[in-house]
Amino acid sequence: MSGRAIYLDYHATTPVDPRVLEAMLPYFTEAFGNPASSTHSFGWKAQQAVEKARRDVAALIGAQAREVVFTSGATESNNFAIKGATDRAPEGRRRIVTSAIEHKSVLEAFARLGGQGWDVVIVPVDRGGRVRLDAMAEAITPATALVSVMAANNEIGVVQPLAAIGALTSAAGAVFHVDAAQAIGKVPIDVTAMHIDLLSLTGHKFYGPKGCGALFIRKRTALEPLICGGGQERGARAGTENVAAIAGFGAAAEAVGKASAVEAPGISALRDQLEAGIMAIASDAVIFSKNAARLSNTTLFSVPGLKAETAVIAFDLEGVAVSSGSACSSGKVAPSHVLAAMGVDPELAKGAIRVSLGHSTGPEAVETFLKAWAKLAEGLYKARKNRDIAA
Repeated sequence: MSGRAIYLDYHATTPVDPRVLEAMLPYFTEAFGNPASSTHSFGWKAQQAVEKARRDVAALIGAQAREVVFTSGATESNNFAIKGATDRAPEGRRRIVTSAIEHKSVLEAFARLGGQGWDVVIVPVDRGGRVRLDAMAEAITPATALVSVMAANNEIGVVQPLAAIGALTSAAGAVFHVDAAQAIGKVPIDVTAMHIDLLSLTGHKFYGPKGCGALFIRKRTALEPLICGGGQERGARAGTENVAAIAGFGAAAEAVGKASAVEAPGISALRDQLEAGIMAIASDAVIFSKNAARLSNTTLFSVPGLKAETAVIAFDLEGVAVSSGSACSSGKVAPSHVLAAMGVDPELAKGAIRVSLGHSTGPEAVETFLKAWAKLAEGLYKARKNRDIAA
């Protein structure tokens, strides 16, 4: 490896924006008060920071500040939404609906509820990774308590038709939950226009700190608290607020709300350049969901015979950080459940590499990636040729 390492794994996490860090620092030192301490100025200042962040996050999604509850991140928010909504579900509503490509924090929460007697319906997606609206319409019935669909997928980047799904859910009188962790700052989210009742988000996916997220809870949506023991967050989520992280989360929300519309076209052009380069080097490469509506920064690709677990290491040795499209469990690499749901051949899916671009990605990063890919592909084709000769 030579030169500066190139980071192309922005779906995993993002660096903290300098403006975000600046907003956080005072709450580690001079403004370190507990926001629940209402009897002195230290507590007041902390509370003011929390409420400003609440307003900034609410503005990003078209909500009211009092509808935003701070959590530790999207995984907690997803569990809070799903378990909280089902705990308060009206009598006679025992069906819950989600898609086959959701984040594991959603799918595993649904599986647990299924084990408790809930009627769990997993809606399929088409070959591009988009939720099938016909199947969704069939799945949502008067017995449905909750529908949970992600805004944009973390592997393929496909954006789901939230407004249409929200309208179906609202018409049935069910609660609509959206995991927007990957979408915030990349595509517009309007909780009213999209009929969203619950929405999960997390700061570290859009240049904020790790360990801080939020759940939007529409007014009058019944939700049982997930964590008990205090009156914080108006009784919705117990535990002393992480003031510094919340201040940073709010600053990130404010910054990304101003920047995303301007930066998206540039990121999209770089992604198109990257994908053209991948195909020029390996004509048999497959770019998943290429023709679907997807996030402008996302590429998931594979080549027959490629093994993701070795490819990501090879990229790292060349100074390029990317990730695998596979899930690793107990030392075994299994095909992505997302690609499996799309009907992708398991062997091809095992080679899936995810490249996700961000604010600091420039043409030189794409060039460095393509040089590394050319080297890796050359080795792959040589090995393939040698196998053919031996056969």
